[in-house]
Amino acid sequence: MIEIALLTESPWPAWDWQALSERACSSALRASPQADLANTSATVEISVRLTSDEEVHTLNKQYRQQDKPTNVLSFSMVQADLIESLGNTDDGEILLGDIVLAHGVCAREAEERKVSLQDHATHLIVHGVLHLLGHDHMDDAQAEAMESIEQATMAALGLHDPYPIED
Repeated sequence: MIEIALLTESPWPAWDWQALSERACSSALRASPQADLANTSATVEISVRLTSDEEVHTLNKQYRQQDKPTNVLSFSMVQADLIESLGNTDDGEILLGDIVLAHGVCAREAEERKVSLQDHATHLIVHGVLHLLGHDHMDDAQAEAMESIEQATMAALGLHDPYPIED
Protein backbone atom coordinates (compact mmCIF):
# COMPACT_ATOMS: atom_id res chain seq x y z
CA MET A 1 0.00 0.00 0.00
CA ILE A 2 1.18 3.49 -0.81
CA GLU A 3 0.42 6.34 1.56
CA ILE A 4 0.96 9.98 0.63
CA ALA A 5 1.46 12.58 3.34
CA LEU A 6 0.60 15.86 1.59
CA LEU A 7 1.19 19.41 2.76
CA THR A 8 -0.05 22.18 0.48
CA GLU A 9 0.89 25.78 1.19
CA SER A 10 0.23 29.13 -0.41
CA PRO A 11 0.54 30.06 -3.26
CA TRP A 12 -0.68 26.66 -4.58
CA PRO A 13 -4.31 27.02 -5.69
CA ALA A 14 -7.15 24.93 -4.32
CA TRP A 15 -7.26 21.55 -6.08
CA ASP A 16 -7.44 17.88 -5.15
CA TRP A 17 -3.67 17.65 -4.80
CA GLN A 18 -4.03 14.59 -2.57
CA ALA A 19 -5.64 12.51 -5.33
CA LEU A 20 -3.17 13.86 -7.92
CA SER A 21 -0.20 13.00 -5.68
CA GLU A 22 -1.53 9.51 -4.93
CA ARG A 23 -2.09 8.81 -8.62
CA ALA A 24 1.33 10.15 -9.66
CA CYS A 25 3.24 8.29 -6.92
CA SER A 26 1.41 5.00 -7.46
CA SER A 27 1.85 5.15 -11.23
CA ALA A 28 5.55 6.00 -10.99
CA LEU A 29 6.19 3.20 -8.53
CA ARG A 30 4.32 0.65 -10.68
CA ALA A 31 6.21 1.72 -13.84
CA SER A 32 9.61 1.50 -12.18
CA PRO A 33 11.91 -1.51 -11.88
CA GLN A 34 10.99 -1.40 -8.17
CA ALA A 35 7.30 -2.08 -8.91
CA ASP A 36 7.27 -4.93 -6.39
CA LEU A 37 7.17 -2.28 -3.65
CA ALA A 38 3.61 -1.52 -4.72
CA ASN A 39 2.63 -5.06 -3.72
CA THR A 40 4.51 -5.34 -0.44
CA SER A 41 2.53 -5.79 2.76
CA ALA A 42 4.34 -2.78 4.23
CA THR A 43 2.98 0.73 3.82
CA VAL A 44 5.23 2.74 1.49
CA GLU A 45 5.05 6.36 2.63
CA ILE A 46 6.00 9.36 0.51
CA SER A 47 5.74 12.93 1.72
CA VAL A 48 4.76 15.53 -0.90
CA ARG A 49 5.09 19.21 -0.03
CA LEU A 50 3.73 21.89 -2.37
CA THR A 51 5.27 25.17 -1.30
CA SER A 52 6.76 28.48 -2.43
CA ASP A 53 9.80 29.24 -4.54
CA GLU A 54 11.35 30.88 -1.48
CA GLU A 55 11.21 27.71 0.60
CA VAL A 56 12.56 25.57 -2.23
CA HIS A 57 15.32 28.12 -2.80
CA THR A 58 16.33 27.79 0.85
CA LEU A 59 16.28 23.98 0.71
CA ASN A 60 18.17 23.91 -2.60
CA LYS A 61 20.87 26.19 -1.18
CA GLN A 62 21.12 24.26 2.09
CA TYR A 63 21.17 20.73 0.68
CA ARG A 64 22.47 21.09 -2.88
CA GLN A 65 24.53 24.29 -2.65
CA GLN A 66 22.44 25.75 -5.49
CA ASP A 67 21.49 29.36 -4.72
CA LYS A 68 18.20 29.38 -6.65
CA PRO A 69 14.78 27.80 -6.59
CA THR A 70 14.19 24.69 -8.67
CA ASN A 71 11.02 22.91 -9.75
CA VAL A 72 11.33 19.75 -7.62
CA LEU A 73 13.58 18.44 -4.88
CA SER A 74 13.65 14.86 -3.65
CA PHE A 75 15.04 13.74 -0.31
CA SER A 76 15.38 9.97 -0.12
CA MET A 77 15.13 8.26 3.26
CA VAL A 78 16.58 5.01 1.85
CA GLN A 79 20.07 4.49 0.47
CA ALA A 80 19.96 3.68 -3.24
CA ASP A 81 21.76 0.36 -2.73
CA LEU A 82 19.07 -0.78 -0.26
CA ILE A 83 16.04 -0.02 -2.45
CA GLU A 84 15.97 -3.50 -4.00
CA SER A 85 15.74 -5.20 -0.60
CA LEU A 86 12.79 -3.13 0.63
CA GLY A 87 10.22 -5.49 -0.88
CA ASN A 88 11.42 -8.16 1.55
CA THR A 89 10.93 -6.08 4.68
CA ASP A 90 8.80 -7.30 7.53
CA ASP A 91 8.50 -3.79 8.91
CA GLY A 92 5.04 -2.29 8.72
CA GLU A 93 6.22 0.91 7.06
CA ILE A 94 8.78 2.07 4.52
CA LEU A 95 9.51 5.79 4.64
CA LEU A 96 10.66 6.33 1.06
CA GLY A 97 11.27 10.07 1.30
CA ASP A 98 10.11 13.61 0.61
CA ILE A 99 9.26 15.43 -2.61
CA VAL A 100 9.05 19.24 -2.60
CA LEU A 101 7.64 21.33 -5.47
CA ALA A 102 8.05 25.11 -5.93
CA HIS A 103 4.87 26.80 -7.12
CA GLY A 104 6.31 29.69 -9.13
CA VAL A 105 8.87 27.60 -10.98
CA CYS A 106 6.27 24.90 -11.71
CA ALA A 107 3.69 27.42 -12.91
CA ARG A 108 6.19 29.12 -15.25
CA GLU A 109 7.36 25.80 -16.68
CA ALA A 110 3.77 24.62 -17.18
CA GLU A 111 2.97 27.80 -19.10
CA GLU A 112 6.12 27.45 -21.24
CA ARG A 113 5.22 23.82 -22.03
CA LYS A 114 1.56 24.71 -22.64
CA VAL A 115 0.30 22.18 -20.09
CA SER A 116 -1.79 22.69 -16.97
CA LEU A 117 -0.16 23.24 -13.61
CA GLN A 118 -1.76 19.99 -12.46
CA ASP A 119 -0.30 17.98 -15.34
CA HIS A 120 3.15 19.47 -14.86
CA ALA A 121 3.00 18.85 -11.10
CA THR A 122 2.06 15.24 -11.88
CA HIS A 123 5.19 14.89 -14.01
CA LEU A 124 7.40 16.45 -11.36
CA ILE A 125 6.01 14.15 -8.67
CA VAL A 126 6.65 11.15 -10.95
CA HIS A 127 10.20 12.47 -11.47
CA GLY A 128 10.61 12.90 -7.72
CA VAL A 129 9.42 9.37 -6.96
CA LEU A 130 11.98 7.96 -9.37
CA HIS A 131 14.71 9.88 -7.55
CA LEU A 132 13.46 8.44 -4.25
CA LEU A 133 13.81 5.00 -5.83
CA GLY A 134 17.47 5.66 -6.67
CA HIS A 135 17.14 6.73 -10.30
CA ASP A 136 19.15 9.69 -11.53
CA HIS A 137 20.09 11.62 -14.65
CA MET A 138 23.74 12.37 -14.03
CA ASP A 139 24.89 10.81 -17.30
CA ASP A 140 23.23 10.17 -20.66
CA ALA A 141 22.44 6.50 -20.02
CA GLN A 142 20.88 7.22 -16.62
CA ALA A 143 18.92 10.15 -18.03
CA GLU A 144 17.60 8.09 -20.93
CA ALA A 145 16.48 5.27 -18.62
CA MET A 146 14.81 7.65 -16.18
CA GLU A 147 13.10 9.66 -18.92
CA SER A 148 11.80 6.45 -20.47
CA ILE A 149 10.08 5.49 -17.21
CA GLU A 150 8.68 9.01 -16.87
CA GLN A 151 7.30 8.92 -20.43
CA ALA A 152 5.70 5.50 -19.87
CA THR A 153 4.17 6.66 -16.59
CA MET A 154 2.75 9.85 -18.09
CA ALA A 155 1.35 7.90 -21.06
CA ALA A 156 -0.29 5.41 -18.69
CA LEU A 157 -1.89 8.37 -16.93
CA GLY A 158 -3.12 9.73 -20.28
CA LEU A 159 -0.95 12.83 -19.97
CA HIS A 160 1.60 14.65 -22.14
CA ASP A 161 5.06 13.43 -23.07
CA PRO A 162 7.36 15.39 -20.74
CA TYR A 163 10.29 14.94 -23.14
CA PRO A 164 8.95 15.46 -26.65
CA ILE A 165 11.47 15.32 -29.47
CA GLU A 166 12.07 18.85 -30.70
CA ASP A 167 12.54 19.40 -34.44
